[in-house]
Amino acid sequence: MSDTTVKTPDTQKAPPSFRRGTNILAVASGKGGVGKTWFSITLSHALARMGKKVLLFDGDLGLANVDVQLGLMPKRDLNDVIRGRLSLDKVVQHYEEGNFDIIAGRSGQASLSALPTQRLAMLRDQLLDLASEYDVVITDLGAGVDRTVRMFSSAATRTVLITTDEPTSLTDAYAFVKLGNAAGLSKNVSIVVNMASSITEGDRTYRTLLKACENFLRLKPPMSGMVRSDPKVKDSIRHQTPILIRSPNSEAAEDAEKVADNIWELLKQSQKAMASAG
Repeated sequence: MSDTTVKTPDTQKAPPSFRRGTNILAVASGKGGVGKTWFSITLSHALARMGKKVLLFDGDLGLANVDVQLGLMPKRDLNDVIRGRLSLDKVVQHYEEGNFDIIAGRSGQASLSALPTQRLAMLRDQLLDLASEYDVVITDLGAGVDRTVRMFSSAATRTVLITTDEPTSLTDAYAFVKLGNAAGLSKNVSIVVNMASSITEGDRTYRTLLKACENFLRLKPPMSGMVRSDPKVKDSIRHQTPILIRSPNSEAAEDAEKVADNIWELLKQSQKAMASAG
């Protein structure tokens, strides 16, 4: 991997007046197909099992599928908020089986992914206000580094970047870190390697990304952990049931719970740093 191989869109820095939450975790990926939404759901469930009050916000505007993976048919979703019919708190749905709350998106609604910046900012600010009612809010962002992703990532306390060992996934993950660095968000990104064939390979994948970040960006994004490849993941998605319910003793479930512990500790560290900074 070299810096010259990465093609990135225009770097639009976050405005100096942007708001950042104190308990928001953004889950992002450089490309699709790395298990980002599955991880967001599993992280939400794992933190809820730790006794935290959790809200999962489906921020993949236009390609939302949190509700699909959980087999839900929400009567209200983000479209109602964006159309001005309801406020964000009115579209919250409790997912009883996982004991966490969900704000569903609207899959296939292309207009949501092309919202004017002002409307996106309104949605972000409503989410920041709603976050005060929870221990943690997890935002499942769209793949890539477009304007919507950058805006919601900039509002997060920490961003968890999901990657796999595929070269395109690593290259796009590096591009995400690079753009985050340009926007002043580099200190808030940590890495999770998903679908690792083994612990050794997962560590090697992280070190490949870390080396590129060190060489070209002088950054050392920490690793929050890895989730090994496990057929139980596809099985849980196919049955629209969280893996911590359907296969709680699987390797992927055990790995995800360890990652959740690590991420919670990183979140608390970030909160302390923000409090110290005033």
